[in-house]
Formats: sequence, structure tokens, C-alpha cells
Amino acid sequence: MKIVIIGAYPNSIIGFRGPLIRKFVNAGHQVTVMTAQASIDVIAEITALGATFQPYSVERNGVNPIADLKTLFEIKKALKTLQPDHVLAYTIKPIIWGGIAARLIGLKNFNAMITGLGYAFESGGFARNAVNVIVKRLYKYSLANAKSIIFQNLDNRQLFVELELADEKKCHRVFGSGVDITAYQQQPFPEQETTFLLIARLLGDKGIREFAGAAEIVKKSYPNVKFQVLGPYDSSPDKISASEVAQWQAQGNIDYLGETDNVKPYIKACHIYTLPSYHEGLPRTVLEAMSIGRPILTTDAVGCRDTVVNGENGWLVATRNVDELAKRMIWFIENPQQWHRMANASRAMVEDKFNVTQVNEAISHIMGL
Repeated sequence: MKIVIIGAYPNSIIGFRGPLIRKFVNAGHQVTVMTAQASIDVIAEITALGATFQPYSVERNGVNPIADLKTLFEIKKALKTLQPDHVLAYTIKPIIWGGIAARLIGLKNFNAMITGLGYAFESGGFARNAVNVIVKRLYKYSLANAKSIIFQNLDNRQLFVELELADEKKCHRVFGSGVDITAYQQQPFPEQETTFLLIARLLGDKGIREFAGAAEIVKKSYPNVKFQVLGPYDSSPDKISASEVAQWQAQGNIDYLGETDNVKPYIKACHIYTLPSYHEGLPRTVLEAMSIGRPILTTDAVGCRDTVVNGENGWLVATRNVDELAKRMIWFIENPQQWHRMANASRAMVEDKFNVTQVNEAISHIMGL
């Protein structure tokens, strides 16, 4: 079979889809990976998996009709040339423009993976609400002829069905992108001051401002506790500026660690993994932290709540609630004897539900491969 996988951000394709690409190649399929222009290193990694790479123009953030039409035409041209038997697209623009392109040229086996709703589904001012309406209409049109629509949590699945954006009979659920439990082995806690770590693109809806606010509260009583943020800056309208991060650092509340293509050493060096996000598909970094054996502090929000059994492997707090987040941070600081129990529970949950082998087997079955 010829399979095309369409993403947007090239630097995450190996981490998020590498095992799936390898699975398809090992099964004898011809795999083409499409993202925005990638570095030589990323292309080499894709090639090493046995796949081929084809770039296309895509602006991950914002609504630019000219740029988006260019994206549509380039995907349409590529699919017409490649004539794939199956297409798998994930994240908003690859799904929308890939789905429309597949529909225009009559490709039947288009599969969409909804990895989260993102900024466009958040209510706000006039501009954001207008984008929200447009995105929903585009989703509905692009998914109309899809073979399958794969969700990473039941909340997103239910929303798409209720809004009539997706046919319920075509909807499936998998447990996130999965995590390689062999590559992310459970590790002991480091011998150092209590460290809370947050890994995310620097966006407001990741709860980074709440993390900084809670850190300020906690440090009044526990000044030596560390609060680390790891992740790249972003061009989204919801972005957090470098000046804002610099201010947190100057106040002594946050240590900004920059960005990396290998999160493992940072997770190993922390005690509590924290993600106060407003919404997720199913947060990959949380799964990686769970696999390494870390208690989780996250929000009772779509996607996030799927990773925690309250009091077992961590705690859930309300979104946008700095005080509640700070109180749970203090609980972790004052109850280190509970960490090992929670760490073991996190690892057990990953092995049971979030193993990448199981997730990719489910995706392959849904696609009919």
C-alpha cells in the first residue's frame, strides 16, 4: 500500500509519529511523510525509517487565505501525483486542507487524527469567535468524506458529534500518540531540591502564566523549590513573549530552560511533572513523564484529566486557578513520602493504556491496514 502521513511541524514528526512510520514500513507499505520544510537532520531521520519526505507550504498559526489556499493546492498536487491508498492527517491545517484536497480528487481513504482542539475552539473576542465559526465549517466539509476520524479523548469526540462536524459511525478513540515504554524507562527521583517541571510551547493556554503565578506563591514559604519551564517560543496569537518570561526569571520565580529535541534528561531531573493546560488532545509530555515514573499535577480539563486518577498518580486542579495549583504544589512539597507510590502508579497506567505499540496497532486497525 502507498500511505501518506500529513503533519505540519517537522520537528515533532519523529517523536510523535516515528514508531507509526516504522510500523507501516516494516509491514511493507510505501510511506511518504509531508510536513513544512524540514531540516537536513529531520529528513535524514525520516529516510532512516524507510520513508520518503515531501515538504509543502503551511503556516501553522493564523488565518491567511492566500497562504492557506497555497497549502491546499500543494497538498492536492502531491496527492494527485502520489495516488496513495491511504492518507493519515493530524493537527488542524493538515486535516482541513488535506481532507478537502482528498475530497476534490476523489481519494476515499482519508483518515483524520484530532490531536486537540487548540486556540481556534476557545471562545473570546470577535476575531477569535469568527475564526471559531470558520474552523468548524471547514472541519465539517473536510471530514464529510473521511473514512475515519480518530480522537485522543472522548470529550473531543463527543463535541465533534454534537456539533455535527463528524459522523459518529466514523469516530474512533485511541489513547493519545502513545509512549515508547522501553525508551522512557522508569527512573529514580533525583537527589536535589524539589523541582516542578512544565514542558510546552510557550502559549497562554498551556497554563504557563498560572504556573508562574503559583510558583510566586509557593516560593514565599519554600524559596528553594525549583520551577522549570522547557519549550520553544511560538508565533500563535496566544503566544507568551520573551519579555514576559524574562520578567518571571528576574523575579526568581521561574527557570526558563529554552527548547530541546530530547526531553528525557529534563524529566529525569524533576520530581513533579506539571501541566496546567486549558485543553489537550492527550498530552504527550505527561505520558512521557508518567513512563519515567513521575507524579502528575495537571488540570481537570479535556485530555489532561485522562492521565490522572486523583490521589493515585497525581492531582487534578481547576483550569486557570492559581491558588488551587499552588496548594497542590505545596502538598507535594510537604508529602514526599507519597511520591514513590504515585510514580509507580503513573508507570503502571502507561504500561496498561498508553503504550505506543498498542496505540499504533489501534490506529493501523482503524485505517484497515
